[in-house]
Amino acid sequence: MDVDMEIRELARMACGRARGGRASQQDDLICFHDRREDARLMVLADGMGGDGAGELASGGVIHAARELWDAREWLEQPGALFLETLCQEAHAEIRRRNGWVPAEPHSTVVALLTRGVHAYWAHVGDSRLYHFQGKRCLSCTRDHSLARLKVDRGELTMDDLATDPDQHVLLRGLGGEEPPEVEHGYAALKPGQGFALCSDGIWETLSERELAGLLQAEHLFDGVHSGLVRAGERGGETGDNIAMILMRTPQAPLLKRWLGGGRLPDERS
Repeated sequence: MDVDMEIRELARMACGRARGGRASQQDDLICFHDRREDARLMVLADGMGGDGAGELASGGVIHAARELWDAREWLEQPGALFLETLCQEAHAEIRRRNGWVPAEPHSTVVALLTRGVHAYWAHVGDSRLYHFQGKRCLSCTRDHSLARLKVDRGELTMDDLATDPDQHVLLRGLGGEEPPEVEHGYAALKPGQGFALCSDGIWETLSERELAGLLQAEHLFDGVHSGLVRAGERGGETGDNIAMILMRTPQAPLLKRWLGGGRLPDERS
């Protein structure tokens, strides 16, 4: 596995990325936790463009997320509105960086905000969010790609989507001339649930079942490490960058205290 691997763990969250078979790292991510408000924000971006444009674009998404988190905008806005603001601000930040490199920078984004027992998510592009109940997948975001459009038209099966030549042709993204159209989701959190946020370098190489298994690891750090190693091995020398974030809810006794108004300990999952 490539030595350029970074993994971090926070309360009930872990995240990591690796270069895979690429010369540069265009995937970026960040996780935030406010213990007092029991709030978490997870953001993952996959940049696109040569001559450093991809790194610049995904870095712009992370910069916008950090600015909004530090400004505590998530306390003032409803969850969906905050994530919409994040996506639009990330788009504007990438546009501001256009003149920094010869190529035009673009990026995907997938973001998850949890506050108490409420989970909100948003995405643009083909970076995904999976929502699990135990090992069962409750939902998965829909890629904004030409390959996914072919699936919708009946021209392609989901099993063949990851290897289709049009998989990397995106219909939506950050950094273009027009503001992005953001897709949103919401769920009420329950015991035993988990989320996996990942770039296409992960979901093209790991199955839905394997992602669910990573969330069952005793320590989420180990789940992320295992996922990165497996995806890197399968991608091989020409494999894409890989990045993922895992997050899970407390077990039933802790969640019951949470619903009852008690404070949860700052777990290390």
